[in-house]
Amino acid sequence: MHLTFLSLTDFRSYKNAELVLRPGVTTFIGGNGEGKTNFAEAIGYLAYLSSHRTGSDAPLIRLGCERAYIRAKVMNEDREELLEIEINNGRANRGRINQSPTRSTKEVLGHLRAVLFTPEDLSLVKGDPSERRDYLDKILISRTPRLAGTITDYERVVKQRNSLLKTRPNEKELIPWDGQLAKLASQVIAARLALVEELRPLVVAAYSKIAAGDNVNIEYKSSGELKQREASAIEAEILLALPDLRRAEIERGLSLIGPHRDDLLLTLGAVPVRGYASQGESWSFALSLRVAAYHLFRSDGDLPILILDDVFAELDATRRKALVELIKDGEQVIVTAAVEEDLPQDLLHRKIYVSNGTLNE
Repeated sequence: MHLTFLSLTDFRSYKNAELVLRPGVTTFIGGNGEGKTNFAEAIGYLAYLSSHRTGSDAPLIRLGCERAYIRAKVMNEDREELLEIEINNGRANRGRINQSPTRSTKEVLGHLRAVLFTPEDLSLVKGDPSERRDYLDKILISRTPRLAGTITDYERVVKQRNSLLKTRPNEKELIPWDGQLAKLASQVIAARLALVEELRPLVVAAYSKIAAGDNVNIEYKSSGELKQREASAIEAEILLALPDLRRAEIERGLSLIGPHRDDLLLTLGAVPVRGYASQGESWSFALSLRVAAYHLFRSDGDLPILILDDVFAELDATRRKALVELIKDGEQVIVTAAVEEDLPQDLLHRKIYVSNGTLNE
């Protein structure tokens, strides 16, 4: 899989920008604020319908404009697709596939697969559980786009159930919401559990190459200490646990069980990585999580687009070399860097210099 064309209209700092792309490595070089990362961000947005730099869409729209457009041609084996996303300020976004409008932008998911490496990846290890939940969910919706709807529906149910809990409802009022929460939660948890089983050996293998060690592990931790792994059994477990949580949930006005409170536990030896690992070990683990995602997509029969956004400045020489070795067989690699000297020579095949929104090869 690779992009042959990328167009931005009123996206971030660009009024109009068009790029013809090809397989192999394309490197964007430019100082901070010059616009190089906007290309990496746009590709990532097409893959996940979210930005790795901001939690809302408003900053993606050029100042003074009402909407932004991302258009890209994606070549997958011998089939080319045109993907388009219209990002609106204050209204629902819109999508098109081969110029045909989609009923929902979620229909674009899965048509472009990408793995992003960014300086923010350290938060996968050092950050809150929400960072690790997001890591899992983005892989899930890329592989199985229908799960995007399940996750959205679950988040809506939790929000509405929490609002009801704050009113100190009676048992009868909560029972319908309990059923919806348990049904949707069980589907998300079962999908995450299965994903972690697939990722674990890939994370171990990647870490051993990046840091010459294999004493690492990842484990899914459910908020309710759930024991089951199949969705139907998990649903029954949650329904059984909810009555015991009733008083605490009403007192706090919060749903206290479900995937919104779960975590992905990362361990190095006998200790958790968070709070115990060195900076180098933390970076090695973060990189291993991304490399594992890449190899998982490969096992599905896809070679996802690799995006390395300003990440080499954060790595020492050993980890730079290890990362290049692990991604060297990528069909298409997009790299951004502020300083050309930070980049290994292997990534300097096609260089595009970005200055004040202007592109020069």
